[in-house]
Amino acid sequence: MKTTSAGTIESMDCLVTVTEGASGSGIAVTITGSSATRFGTAMKKTVLATVKDLQYTGDIGIAVQDNGALDLVLTARTKAAMLRFLGGAA
Repeated sequence: MKTTSAGTIESMDCLVTVTEGASGSGIAVTITGSSATRFGTAMKKTVLATVKDLQYTGDIGIAVQDNGALDLVLTARTKAAMLRFLGGAA
């Protein structure tokens, strides 16, 4: 099973992990951490928008472990993890 990640678990950062999903499962996003309860819905939208911008439509699981990351950090970490997953440089 292919898995890639980007980021850290330091304060004001997040760790984004992308894993192959089961066939037909689509894109599943899980958010945990300090901001998940308050901003989880917005964070999920950001992750899905980033994946959409990369034109990815396969089956993956994306786990975000958040420690107060700003939106631009979440976008950058998601993009880096996705590019690594797709075999590109990040």
